[in-house]
Amino acid sequence: MKLSSRLQAIADFIPSNTIVADIGTDHGYIPAYLIQNKIAKRVIATDLSENSLQKTIHLIKELDLENYIDVRLGDGLEVIKPFEVDTVIISGMGGLLIRDILDKDRHKRDSITHFILQPNIASDELRKYLYDNSFTILGEKLIKEDGKFYEIIYAKKGKSYVKDPIYYEIGEKLILNKDPLLREYINHKIDVFKHIMQEIRDKTTEKSRARYEEVEGEIKKLKEVLAKIEGNRDN
Repeated sequence: MKLSSRLQAIADFIPSNTIVADIGTDHGYIPAYLIQNKIAKRVIATDLSENSLQKTIHLIKELDLENYIDVRLGDGLEVIKPFEVDTVIISGMGGLLIRDILDKDRHKRDSITHFILQPNIASDELRKYLYDNSFTILGEKLIKEDGKFYEIIYAKKGKSYVKDPIYYEIGEKLILNKDPLLREYINHKIDVFKHIMQEIRDKTTEKSRARYEEVEGEIKKLKEVLAKIEGNRDN
C-alpha cells in the first residue's frame, strides 16, 4: 500500500515492533500500512464516525488483516484501555482538539509511551500543552501536500523546557534538523500574519490595536528565525 506524503511521514515516526492506536483513523490506511510492513504487531483503529469505520473494516477485510487490526467506534482515548497500546497516532484534526483528547483521560495518556501528533491548526497551543505537561518533543517533520503545510510531532513523556517562546510557533526540532521546508514554511506564516495585519490596520478598538502589535511581534520573531537559518544554511 502506498500512502500520501502526510500519512507516510506519520508512519515513518512509528517505532518498530509496537502496538498502536490510530485515533480518528478515517479510511484505515495507516493501520493497514503498519501491519503490511511489519512495523506494528497490532493496531487499534478508532473513529467517531461509523461511516469511516465501515471504510476501514472494508479495507481490512480486503487485505485479510482482521487478525491484526481491531476496529472500535468511540471518542478519543475512551475506547482504549490503560497500558493496552504503547504508541498513539492522533492526526488530521485541530491542535486544541488533540490537546483535549490527551487531557481528557490522563491515566490512559500516561500509560502510552510514543505520541505521533499531526495538528491541522493551533500547533503552537499543542506544543505548549506538551511542554506544560511533562512531554519532550523528540522529532518533527514538515510536509507540504496539495498546497498545504502539515506539522508532524513525535513526543514522549519526559520533562523538557522551552528555551525560547518562538519554539511554540516553530518547533525547535524543525530548526535544529534544518527541515527542508522550513524557510518556505516560515515565509508562509509571515505572509499569513501580514494579511491579518492588513485586515485590522485601520481598526481603532483597543483589542484590535493590541492584536496588531501582537502579530507585528510574531512577524519580527519569525524573521529573526529566518535570518538565523539563512545565515547557517551553508554550515
